[in-house]
Amino acid sequence: MIEQSQAMLHIVEACPSFRSAWKAHLLEYGNDVLYVAAGELADHLLVLHRAGDSSTFPDLAAAVERLHVSGSPWVQEFATVGILEAIQNVWGNAGVDPETFAIHLCPESLRWWKGLNNFWSGRAPIVVASG
Repeated sequence: MIEQSQAMLHIVEACPSFRSAWKAHLLEYGNDVLYVAAGELADHLLVLHRAGDSSTFPDLAAAVERLHVSGSPWVQEFATVGILEAIQNVWGNAGVDPETFAIHLCPESLRWWKGLNNFWSGRAPIVVASG
């Protein structure tokens, strides 16, 4: 089972270009404020996308899937409400369609992505996996 302290290691392994930002995050916040790191990751992915570099997106999507499938309950929630929701918010607020990232998601993560969409559109009162 993937525990909270291990979650971002899977992400950094899948997206090595995020390593320096992760190290800076660790210096400032330690390994406890992971929701801030999720926002930083979403920003980083947006920069990559705008540069035309989506080469790490499939590996990152596979890492998020591992968090959903093999993570502790905390890690599973973080994968959804931390990472996926950060991507939706950061990309959407920057005028970039977050669905551009969603095409890389694996089945369980995609179900939670759709659950977030249903929640934010008012079609569901809480975030639950959908589809």
